[in-house]
Amino acid sequence: MNSKIKDVIESIKPVECTEMPAIQAHLDNLTKPRGSLGRLEEFAARYCCITGSLRPVLPAKTVLVFAGDHGITEEGVSAFPKDVTFQMVKNFLEGGAGINVLARHAGAEVKVIDIGVDHDFEGLRGLMHMKVAHGTRNMLKGPAMTMDEAEQAIINGMQAAETAISEGAGILATGEMGIGNTTPASALTAVLCRREPSKVTGRGTGIDSDAYQRKIALIERAMEINRPDPDDPLDCLSKVGGFEIAGICGMILEASRESVPVVVDGFISGAGATLAAALCPTVRDYLFAGHQSVEQGHRVQMEYLGLRPILDLDMRLGEGTGAVLAMTLIDAGLKIYLEMATFDGAQVSPGSEADF
Repeated sequence: MNSKIKDVIESIKPVECTEMPAIQAHLDNLTKPRGSLGRLEEFAARYCCITGSLRPVLPAKTVLVFAGDHGITEEGVSAFPKDVTFQMVKNFLEGGAGINVLARHAGAEVKVIDIGVDHDFEGLRGLMHMKVAHGTRNMLKGPAMTMDEAEQAIINGMQAAETAISEGAGILATGEMGIGNTTPASALTAVLCRREPSKVTGRGTGIDSDAYQRKIALIERAMEINRPDPDDPLDCLSKVGGFEIAGICGMILEASRESVPVVVDGFISGAGATLAAALCPTVRDYLFAGHQSVEQGHRVQMEYLGLRPILDLDMRLGEGTGAVLAMTLIDAGLKIYLEMATFDGAQVSPGSEADF
């Protein structure tokens, strides 16, 4: 394992919330029945525990959108042509994509990273240039990437997170773009979670039934050809993964090292989170699950990560859209925690509620 990745993994500490009694006491002293704001209270408490602050400030929000292409698209696994990846990168930078609209709604900054797009973006302003290669290779013809490429993509994701945090981000959301990327996400989920490909593969951008069955068969063949080792996450990544998935893994590792919470988006992001947790189980302590994707493999990922999604809106766009929407609810929980009056302060008589 690359020493940079190893050093970051070894520096990630479990969240040991010694202040939880004080946090809970404050939540229970707010002018409401205890626990009556449900998961909003959970979000506030978790944020305080992760950041180690009894009185945190509302965090600046940033979504990192990693973009990469995939050699497997030549097998017809997507309803959209490969060129849509670089076209959507330009759309992100112009502010016209779904993630841009919802990020504006949530008050989050969008940072777009070219980590492996099969296109040269010369002179394109606003893009973070972290290209490892011009897309992965076709995993039906051998490994999707070399081990050096896989590790470099993780390191680039770590660097993207480090930059965002140094610029003031207090909470990050995962985002991605890559035509065909549900195929490597399905393959990685199958091997890391030890499930059959048919149990974790969905229809992605909306392929028909014949293409869906072919997609499952292609994943099965790719796994037979490459034989990824479920006990070696980096081996799995290099053989059947994607650059944007590796980048998301890296951002989660670095954010966890810096005690910055990460809101995980849907299925592709979930593959990156699953990879990060396979490398370092402790990262689970730093994650929020933004939403429940309609991709069937996402439920398997959430079970593996031990996370309960915040939203369930039948979404499957990706880009970070579900994650930034969930950020607004984490904000709401923190505002309750920070701004709501206490019984003493408001001179409101407390109740005598039973313990549940």
